[in-house]
Amino acid sequence: MSACGLTPEALRQVLRKSEWDHPQHLKQRLLGEREFPLTTSLRPASGKQALSDLVAFHAFLDAWQAWPEQDQLSWKNIQYAQLGQKRVPTHFTLRSMGELIAFLGDDALSRSQQWQQRMIPLLAIKQDLYPTLVRQLKKLEQLSQIDIEMLAQLLPQLSQGMGQGGYLRALPVIGVDTKFIETHQVFISQLLDVLHSDAISQYGGLLAWLGCQCTPADWLLVRSLGPDTQARMGGLPILRLPTEALLSTPLPAQHILVVENDQSGYGLPNLSDTIAVIGGGRNLAWMDAPWLSQKKIGYWGDLDTWGFLLLSEARQRQAQLESLLMDRDTLLHHRERMVNEPEPYSGQPQYLTEQETRLYQEIRDGVHGNTRLEQERLSVDYVVESLVKWLG
Repeated sequence: MSACGLTPEALRQVLRKSEWDHPQHLKQRLLGEREFPLTTSLRPASGKQALSDLVAFHAFLDAWQAWPEQDQLSWKNIQYAQLGQKRVPTHFTLRSMGELIAFLGDDALSRSQQWQQRMIPLLAIKQDLYPTLVRQLKKLEQLSQIDIEMLAQLLPQLSQGMGQGGYLRALPVIGVDTKFIETHQVFISQLLDVLHSDAISQYGGLLAWLGCQCTPADWLLVRSLGPDTQARMGGLPILRLPTEALLSTPLPAQHILVVENDQSGYGLPNLSDTIAVIGGGRNLAWMDAPWLSQKKIGYWGDLDTWGFLLLSEARQRQAQLESLLMDRDTLLHHRERMVNEPEPYSGQPQYLTEQETRLYQEIRDGVHGNTRLEQERLSVDYVVESLVKWLG
């Protein structure tokens, strides 16, 4: 950038950076929060600067003298030593968003036309949507014109309670797929808030306003471990159930075996009157189920700090729970298969037995060398013998 002043191209770069490529400033201009006129100093050269680069100084003057929109310029007569008096442009003023876009050039014009094209179907629903569309300009630009048309078709169809307790994917809408609603749920909620006086936010979100259930996200594998429990489960050897189902539906077995990781759960032997709940990790909310208090519960997790934390959290929910294969004998029997835990838990779990607490501290402090024995690394025969012994 020349010290002799901002040429039109140099000024274009300045304004593109400060007004167009700056998301907050751009939105404020579109919403009238940064008001026009926009006046920018052209930083004309001092006498010394003009003399040091006469070619650049005259190029600056020539460029603005040739500028077709002279009413955008402020000129001033300046006396320069050795150069005499010169009529010099000092400031450039844009009076509207249209003038800014025209000044910035074809890229800005094309982008603004895309906004307008996308906004037209939505503003036809209600002009009050304009501020929200501007604030979500990036989202608006990401949507195709087909998406916009679908959105405009969708918004008038949505009404409070229309979900009638079903899932969002079963919403009775015409001409719109429900994956589209799920994908753009936040944007749709913002637009509906304008159309329905913030009712969506007041209800706690789109699903609540529509009267839809949340799609289950905390799935658990439930596996029968013998023909007796499989028969009680309708002949199914394995099911995938959400937390809500397990909270309210007792499993048809006296022994419930909770297994931290999926792969270990797939390797369980046949065990009579036993059902395993597999792969929940830290998803232990289902263990608040009242029916569990009448069951014999075993918990098997990794022999590492996080495994003992999960054991503690599980026992906090069901005090009668017994830990399985999480003892010192198991660790010593497989010690050569231990590895280091990447990010060990550093706190103190509250609901461990005295023996479990001692082993937890030994693992945490590296007493046995490495600090992690994954449950998948235990010998199959050792696991089977321990589980059969637990059944008594």
